[in-house]
Amino acid sequence: MPRESYNDLLAFIAVAREQSFTRAAAQLGVSQSALSHTIRALEAKMGVRLLTRTTRSVSPTEAGTRLMENVAPRFQEIEAELAAVGELRDAPAGTVRITASENAAETVLWPRLEKLLPKHPQIKVEITTDARFIDIVTERYDMGVRLGNEVARDMTAVRISPDVRFAIVGSPAYLSRHPAPKKPQDLADHECINLRLMSHGELYAWELKKGEQAVKVRVEGQLVFNGTRPILKAALAGFGLGYVPEDLARPHIKDGLLKPVLKDWCSSFPGYHLYYPSRRHLNRAMAVVIHALSYPVPRT
Repeated sequence: MPRESYNDLLAFIAVAREQSFTRAAAQLGVSQSALSHTIRALEAKMGVRLLTRTTRSVSPTEAGTRLMENVAPRFQEIEAELAAVGELRDAPAGTVRITASENAAETVLWPRLEKLLPKHPQIKVEITTDARFIDIVTERYDMGVRLGNEVARDMTAVRISPDVRFAIVGSPAYLSRHPAPKKPQDLADHECINLRLMSHGELYAWELKKGEQAVKVRVEGQLVFNGTRPILKAALAGFGLGYVPEDLARPHIKDGLLKPVLKDWCSSFPGYHLYYPSRRHLNRAMAVVIHALSYPVPRT
């Protein structure tokens, strides 16, 4: 393929990623009609349709998906290497994009970044909170944060928190109307506040463990959320039992606004880990952020 077609590939990647000619055109700084012409020309050169277009959406075809999965990471590697070569200044600089769950962003990332960033004014950090399991390469994130057991094996992972314990909690008002469960099977008789895993579209099965006994419990209830903070608020309001990170519920338990149940069945999970592609070059800004976030917390 001629070198001039590289820009056409970058245009295709932008449209496939955004699934929108309008957003991709704005990102690239070109008109929508010019971008559409570029994509049609690329498809003509390759002799295959890369995008399926409807009046409401744009999505990659099978050929387009294959091209996206194989070409996009290579362009990202080139960009990373160019950034690394360009790091001739003394102070680390650049933007670090991170995707994380809301709880990880609030309880782990922000407390440490709040101390780090004033010391490095040329480092910018962009954090997107999302309950989905995101492909950080395809969606152009530098790093992701998830519990250790959720990180793919082909990623480099750095622990940034101790193990995370979960708790099943309900308000005193709710538990006054419903006897506290004594065993996991008793949850079938309770209103439970569900969590939908947006990556899979499924409701999360509560993972409980006591000694060598481990069970996954499918619970039922009136409410479903895609994040733990709304679950906590609904539990506080008396709508049922919620399964949330213990550190999130602890202040409310201390104030008597929530009561834990099935404490001996509540599990701990490998702590939050920062992860990134194993083959990726780390620029200096990323290295500084990783060092500041690593656990145990580095001395400064």
